[in-house]
Amino acid sequence: MKKKTNWAHILFIIGVVATLLGAIDPLEGSIVVLIGSVLLALSTRLSHDRYHKTFLTASVLMAIGVAAMWIFTALGGIGGTSPYSPWWGIFILPYPIGWFVALYALIRRWLNKKHISTPSESNAF
Repeated sequence: MKKKTNWAHILFIIGVVATLLGAIDPLEGSIVVLIGSVLLALSTRLSHDRYHKTFLTASVLMAIGVAAMWIFTALGGIGGTSPYSPWWGIFILPYPIGWFVALYALIRRWLNKKHISTPSESNAF
């Protein structure tokens, strides 16, 4: 009997690794983080996870922030000798906010799975 491959689980693992490792370098790793967050949103949607809307929201936020960051980079940056005020950096804020939302959802999901799989002390006897 062949075992069916759980693609949603594989996508989830790849998404978690990409989202966490891409955060090491916020600019060049932003594409890796964005791809990882999209994989997280897709995998949780495919598996009908209760956090799929949270991961989708995080992906949209990260996409907006990453796009703004790459646009500002292409224009020469913000602040300093750039013609753009540092206040333009507010458009980059959805990227770290989305990353923290995804991290929060990952932790909540892990804690809920851990709580469900671990029998409580009251049911032990």
